[in-house]
Amino acid sequence: MRSSCLTPLARSRRRWAKALLVSLVVGLGAGCRGGSSQRGGAEAPPALAVKVERARFVSVDEATEYVATLRSRDSAVIMPQVEGEITRIYVRSGQRVSPGTPLMQIDPAKQQATVKSQEDTRSAKRAALGYAKQQYERVRGLHAGGITSQQDLDQARSALDAAQAELQSLEAQVQEEQVQLRYHQVAAPTAGMVGDIPVRVGDRVTVSTMLTTVDRASSLEAYVNVPVERASRLRPGLGLEILDEAGAVLVRSRIGFVSPRVSDETQTVLAKAPIPNEEGKLRTEQFVKARVVWGTHEGPVVPVLAVSRISGQFFVFVAEEEKGALVARQRPLKLGEIVGNDYLVREGIKAGDRVVVSGTQFLADGVPVRPES
Repeated sequence: MRSSCLTPLARSRRRWAKALLVSLVVGLGAGCRGGSSQRGGAEAPPALAVKVERARFVSVDEATEYVATLRSRDSAVIMPQVEGEITRIYVRSGQRVSPGTPLMQIDPAKQQATVKSQEDTRSAKRAALGYAKQQYERVRGLHAGGITSQQDLDQARSALDAAQAELQSLEAQVQEEQVQLRYHQVAAPTAGMVGDIPVRVGDRVTVSTMLTTVDRASSLEAYVNVPVERASRLRPGLGLEILDEAGAVLVRSRIGFVSPRVSDETQTVLAKAPIPNEEGKLRTEQFVKARVVWGTHEGPVVPVLAVSRISGQFFVFVAEEEKGALVARQRPLKLGEIVGNDYLVREGIKAGDRVVVSGTQFLADGVPVRPES
């Protein structure tokens, strides 16, 4: 009824709209079928070309770094053996000296006067001894001629012996005072480098005053304080390495002494190792990085460039074979120290694994890969 009421023009427009709607639906369905067909026939994405290296095992040192202090094994603390005023200082700090080189002069005037007095007294005693010898020879001659008694001869002999004893005693005193006079000039006991000189000309010093030090830098010793938790593994013969600022090894040595006691202040155990320093690159009292080598073991390594870090966790991509093709799989790692250009791997990699070392920024877990030729 309602359609019969439509005019011919309205009916024509309605038929035209239905036809347009049908054609759109049919076209859309055909398009969907065509797209589905095209996707189903498309090839899989090509494998990404990457550089792959086999994980290898190397000998790795198990070591721990500590701060060590270098001390001279031939360090002499110079202290005077006499009291007095310093009149001259012959050397400067840092100067290299040989044994016997004069370092300082302590005023010798008083001691020189004492020695002069003793020498004068010695001369007098020598004269007295000469006179006693003459008297003895005279009395002995008279005694032989029966002119003097045996008592006179004994008295002359006794006077000669006393004069000889007094001269010998005075000779010892003069020698002692002369030795004391030599102590007024302080000399280097060994070859080495002069340390700090805290005294100045005009200072009065005693036998307990430190004048300076003389150190031989070619013969040093490293003092390493190891925490007591590691003390059970400390023993003479363990390797010790002195490192530079970049971590390169400067000197290799071995621990020669381990203290039997624990420091009550630091709860550490002292270990010492001789450090050769013929080139003079190291200095006495210098703080250095020292690495105690506890042992050596075999371990896998991976290149540093192959390792990525995400949220504090380290990862590496490993090329694994799946269904006849290689795909990249991401593995978490537990890393050790750096050995050259590689990381030591404690967990996550085994020998022979194919580690992806290039193009890792374009990879995701499960992406097909192919090794570069």
